[in-house]
Amino acid sequence: MAEIRDEAAAISADLIELRRSIHAEPEIGLDLPLTQRKVLDALDGLPLEISTGTSLTSVTAVLRGGQPGQTVLLRGDMDALPVTERTGEPFTSRIDGAMHACGHDLHTAMLAGAARLLSGRQAELAGNVIFMFQPGEEGPGGARIMLAEGVLDAAGQRPVAAYAMHVISSLLPPGLLGGRPGPIMAAADQLHVTVHGRGGHGSQPHSAADPVPAACEIVLALQTMVTRRFDVFDPVVVTVGTFHAGTADNVISDEAHFVATVRTFSPQARAAFAVAAPKLARDIATAHGMTATAEFVDGYPVTVNNPAEQAFAEQTIADVLGAGKFITAPHPATGAEDFSYVLEEVPGAFVFLGSCPPDIDPGSAPFNHSAEARFDDSVLADGTALYAELALRRLAAG
Repeated sequence: MAEIRDEAAAISADLIELRRSIHAEPEIGLDLPLTQRKVLDALDGLPLEISTGTSLTSVTAVLRGGQPGQTVLLRGDMDALPVTERTGEPFTSRIDGAMHACGHDLHTAMLAGAARLLSGRQAELAGNVIFMFQPGEEGPGGARIMLAEGVLDAAGQRPVAAYAMHVISSLLPPGLLGGRPGPIMAAADQLHVTVHGRGGHGSQPHSAADPVPAACEIVLALQTMVTRRFDVFDPVVVTVGTFHAGTADNVISDEAHFVATVRTFSPQARAAFAVAAPKLARDIATAHGMTATAEFVDGYPVTVNNPAEQAFAEQTIADVLGAGKFITAPHPATGAEDFSYVLEEVPGAFVFLGSCPPDIDPGSAPFNHSAEARFDDSVLADGTALYAELALRRLAAG
């Protein structure tokens, strides 16, 4: 197994060059023409069947092995964030207001590297590999769109397993991986509430219907509902991120509006909250003699690792990267991931790869999405080798 690692190390300079080129020209959302071009150039000359997206600038590449077998999917996301970089890196973003603050530039480079390594082993490959280069993970749900455009059928048969990695700029030292079976990341949904009152003069609230106290009561009641109606071992996190009402201190507004993010870790808790929270908001508004419009807006579902595929990934990590390179996370992460859409369709595993630079304490390093988040290039070869070996081994297992 050291051979794959050696091959990845041999192309590490190319991986670093690709990663830094992508980092210097970050793009946001579903339309990433510069990044797409860099990926296509990196794949040029390889024995791949390549297609691009219709409603997004995705790249799907299929490698058909020299021996018959099943299909495995490997995914790397490509989009950046609307963040102004403050790392001081020599390859700092040249695009104002955009930064690869979540490390997707590393994912893209590692997946391109894996395509190169596996192409060199095409004759011994027992089946097919789909390389899923995906825009729009940071909000637009590019994975869902790629599924709708047929990425799972790109090889002519659906994959039997799917794998993805995510680098993190803190918490873990470089090269250490983490994950867990079952839920690994939360669902991320929204609750939109508007309380409809009756405006008036701030000095005479009795002649109006003030929506602000009612909306405030709903905000507090949501927290009480979480602690009293949901299992503490199947948690729900509700954070009201925006609250808007009124135009002046002496004016009672007609409406008060707030939006909350809702994080859940099981389909059951997610479904229960989607019903209970809007009803709670409407009932409290009614108790105040007003009405409320309340809507639960679906976002990314829970990211759930298949236990068998997670165990397979852990063993592969130990064999390829060394014993002690994997730790089991005690809890799911409260962030969300649109690889969840893939894992709803295909059993697979999603793991975290520590990428904190060695000169920074992982415990205090800026986390992903920070303008100061830095990622160490030394992990590129490890991630590339792991992607390639996951595909080789899973196809060999049949």
